[in-house]
Amino acid sequence: MLDDPFKYVLLAGLAIALLFAAFTDLRSRHIGNWLNLGIALAAPLFWWASGLSLWPGVALQIALATGSLVVLSGLFAIRAMGGGDVKLLTALALWIPPAQFLNLIIIMALIGGLLTIVFGAWHVMRRQRERLAIPYGVAITLASLWVIGTNYLPQASNTPAIG
Repeated sequence: MLDDPFKYVLLAGLAIALLFAAFTDLRSRHIGNWLNLGIALAAPLFWWASGLSLWPGVALQIALATGSLVVLSGLFAIRAMGGGDVKLLTALALWIPPAQFLNLIIIMALIGGLLTIVFGAWHVMRRQRERLAIPYGVAITLASLWVIGTNYLPQASNTPAIG
């Protein structure tokens, strides 16, 4: 649970940036470098607001982002993933701890599979011949918002407060 309102502001900013990424990816199949850079550059503010230690905390986040970049660049090289998606996930790896990042990847894959089925069916129904392009930024955004909502925001409780 968050105890500092500044963390909420940072998370709200991240959520807005993610929604913008999903919108632009859906509309133009492009996520701007400036948006990915902004998300990445805001991560140290979140580390500071969260009280994350340099070792191993910050070092682990940087290692996760570096590993993500290496693996996802391989997917980009074989044309399995777009460059904007690679950069967005790498920037998110600076924000989200490893165990939660793994949850994000799993949820993203499930949502991405559903998007692929829906967009593929739409593509076939319209008898389009060009290559199918899936706006994976939508899956990344929805998975990220799920992880943020379930891990950082206080949970609603059905039990009344005592006192």
